[in-house]
Amino acid sequence: MRNPTHAPRSGACCRQRNFEAARKELFAADAVGTEPKDTKISPMEAKGLPAIIGKGHTFMPTNKHVHSITVSAPIVTDNVTACTMSLDVTMKGRGRPTMSELCVYAVKNGKIVSEPFRKRSHEDANSPRGRLKEMDRRRDR
Repeated sequence: MRNPTHAPRSGACCRQRNFEAARKELFAADAVGTEPKDTKISPMEAKGLPAIIGKGHTFMPTNKHVHSITVSAPIVTDNVTACTMSLDVTMKGRGRPTMSELCVYAVKNGKIVSEPFRKRSHEDANSPRGRLKEMDRRRDR
């Protein structure tokens, strides 16, 4: 599968909430998933397809209700695809945050080999402006 075909297929699966099916179909067995930080829900890094699928199994039960999932049009290069995804969810014990993330997928030999996510919750103390300041601070080190 060439990289340009990953983007529409991945987006369609996410919109239909078939995350596990997308991972099984599109990901390499040794893929690596990276989150911005360790959380109670998932580790910062998940190595291998079973660990990446396991992140989803851990995350989904924390949601009482998924109101909507929005996936942007993809940006595609030869070996990288990126899109934004927003989730409007009611979470157990956290209310109804709208979470946005930048999804970046690196592709090698026709399979996704890495998925580093960059997330932002609109309800968090980390406002968009605060996140940008933090990114600038890290860059200037």
